[in-house]
Amino acid sequence: MRRTYLGEFEEVVLLMVAILDGEGYGVTVSQALEEHTGRIVTFGTVHNTLIRLEEKGFVHSELGGATAERGGRRKRLFRVTALGSRALQEIQQLRQELWQMVPPSTLQLGGL
Repeated sequence: MRRTYLGEFEEVVLLMVAILDGEGYGVTVSQALEEHTGRIVTFGTVHNTLIRLEEKGFVHSELGGATAERGGRRKRLFRVTALGSRALQEIQQLRQELWQMVPPSTLQLGGL
């Protein structure tokens, strides 16, 4: 199987979709990213990333119900697919392995 690599922002957006567990759409993902990372992101950037993740098969979307607060428009809700879940698990494992390889002295404060 050919491995598809995720960029750092794609990874964070995918993680946020997983955290939101089926309740994630462009606005909630943007808000959650700002709240949990302190990173200011535009709706357009998040929306484009969600679409790209869907094209790659990492997320799936479906339209939710129409709401009065959105003027009768429906939300496109995103959920992580099995491929997306596997990718997140592989990324987590790889990062843990790499962090274990870092010599403790490298991360001590007060260095050069």
